[in-house]
Amino acid sequence: MLLWLQKYRPRTISEIVGNTNAVNQFADWISKRLKNDVKKAALLYGPPGVGKSLTVQVYAEQFGFDLIELNASDVRAKEQLMRIAGTAASQLTIFGGAKRIVFLDEIDGINPAEDKGCIPAIIDIINKSNCPVVLAANDPWDPKLRPIRDLCVLIRYNKIRSPTIVKFLKEICRKEGIVVEDRALTLIAEKADGDLRSAITDLQVLTEGRRYLRFEDVVWLPTRNRQYGVFDVLKELFWSKTALQARLVMEKSLIDHETLKLWIHENLPLVYSDLSDLVRAYDMLSKADVFFGRMNRTQNWDLLPYALEFMTAGIVLGVKKKPEFVKYQFPQKLLLISSTKNSRKIRDEILLALSEKCKLSRRKALTEIFPYLKVIIEENPSTSRHIGEWLNLNEDHLKYLGLKTSKLKKPNIKIPDLDRY
Repeated sequence: MLLWLQKYRPRTISEIVGNTNAVNQFADWISKRLKNDVKKAALLYGPPGVGKSLTVQVYAEQFGFDLIELNASDVRAKEQLMRIAGTAASQLTIFGGAKRIVFLDEIDGINPAEDKGCIPAIIDIINKSNCPVVLAANDPWDPKLRPIRDLCVLIRYNKIRSPTIVKFLKEICRKEGIVVEDRALTLIAEKADGDLRSAITDLQVLTEGRRYLRFEDVVWLPTRNRQYGVFDVLKELFWSKTALQARLVMEKSLIDHETLKLWIHENLPLVYSDLSDLVRAYDMLSKADVFFGRMNRTQNWDLLPYALEFMTAGIVLGVKKKPEFVKYQFPQKLLLISSTKNSRKIRDEILLALSEKCKLSRRKALTEIFPYLKVIIEENPSTSRHIGEWLNLNEDHLKYLGLKTSKLKKPNIKIPDLDRY
C-alpha cells in the first residue's frame, strides 16, 4: 500500500501547502547564498509537520541540487558529522559546480553532554562550506543552539491553519473517490493541531477499506500530545480562557519552567496594555517566584504545582483587556548571561587560583581579596607581573583585573614569597 504522504507529496515548491512566505523566503535565501550575498546557513524552525524538511527536499529535486541529508540527533559523533556533512559541504560536486545542499535536521535533539563536539562541528561545517547549509529545529531558542543561531538566517514555519488542512484533505478524498462529511475533515484537522503530515496519515488510516467517512467514525480520534516552542507556548498561554487551559500550557512547552518564567516576565509589558492587568500579572508572577525560590532552597517539590499555578493561570485570569498580537522579545537576562559567559569564566579561574594559594573558599576570595587585588593592579601595574606569576595568571586574567597594557618591564621591587607563610 502506497502511503498518501508519498502519493500526494508536492513536486514543486509552489505545491507545498501552507507557510508560503517561509517557502519563498527560503528560495530567496538559496539564490542569494549561491552569490555569497547572505549568511552561509539557514535555520528553519517551527512545530512538526509544517513543511520544514519538505521544503528543502522538494527544492533540491525541483532545481537539481545534490542533497546531503542527515538527522543531527542521530549522528552523535563529531567525526561522523565532519566525515559526511563536512566533506560534502567543503567539496564541489563531481560535475565541478556547487549545486549541493547540506541539510541537518533536528539539531535541537543534540545533547551536548552525550554528543560532545557536535555543536562545534556544525559551526565548523557552516564556516567552511562552499554550498548552502540548511538546519531544521522545533525549538531554535535552546541556549545550546545560540552559537549556531548567530550564523544563520532564521526562517519561521507556523502551524498550518485548519481550513487549509481541510481543503487539502478534501482534494485527496476527491481523487481517492471517498465521500466524506465536512465535519469529519474539520475534526481531523483540529486534532492534528496544525500538523498536515499527521492529518494526512490519520485520514488514510480512517478511510482504509471505506468509501464513506462520517463524523461518527472520527470522534474517537485522540488529540495529539505535542510540545511546542516558546512563541507558540506564549501565544497559547496569553490567549487562554480558562485556568485549565493555561495550566496545560506547561505540558506543551519544550523549555523548562524557569526559562519560561523569564520569557513571561520579559513580555508582560508588551502583552498587557492596561496598567491594572499588568500590575496584577506581575503580582502573580512574583508569587510564583517566591514558591520557586522556596522550592529550590528546601528541595520540597510539592510546592511546584502552586508556583506553576501562579505563573500560568494566575497571570491570565481576570484580565480586563484581551491581548493583541505582539512580537515576543527574547529575555534580556538570558542575553546578558550569554554575553558575559566568557568574563565570568575568567573571574572564576582567578577566584580558583586565589582560593588554592590562600587556602580559603572561593566565596571568601571574592569578598575579601578579589576587590583589593583589582585595586592593587589598577593603581600599581608594575606589580602585576609578579602577582600574575605567583597566581599563574595569563594576560586575559590580568586584563580582567584592570591591567591596561601587557608591555610591562619586570618590577624592580622585591615582593616576599607569600607561599612561605
